[in-house]
Amino acid sequence: MAESGAAIWRFPVARSLTSYDAGRVTLHDWIDELCDALDIDAEVDEGLVLDLARDAAHNVERPAAPITTYLLGYAAALHEANPDQLERLAAAATELAERWGREDKDDDDDVDDVEEAEGLDDELVDID
Repeated sequence: MAESGAAIWRFPVARSLTSYDAGRVTLHDWIDELCDALDIDAEVDEGLVLDLARDAAHNVERPAAPITTYLLGYAAALHEANPDQLERLAAAATELAERWGREDKDDDDDVDDVEEAEGLDDELVDID
């Protein structure tokens, strides 16, 4: 019982039987097992893929991350890319994501510029 006289209830935290255990599995282990399951032999630059996913998620929108990395893999396979070519493909995708993020900000600025140029203020206008 707490000092105020109220009972403290403790409930076990619900966990999946397959919860992630950092001591049990690593990203590298996952990649190895996934390659086996997909019946492929691949070397993966985790940092390159994760950086690209981060850039797509932050500059475009979150769902763009897995789609962008999927398309990077597709492009790499289509072009039979070596590691240097893969880096160039990833750089092109990152550059596009960064431009995309800047364009959204630039578009917001353009709206503000148009409103200022037309002398619009914050009053509501009834359009019936």
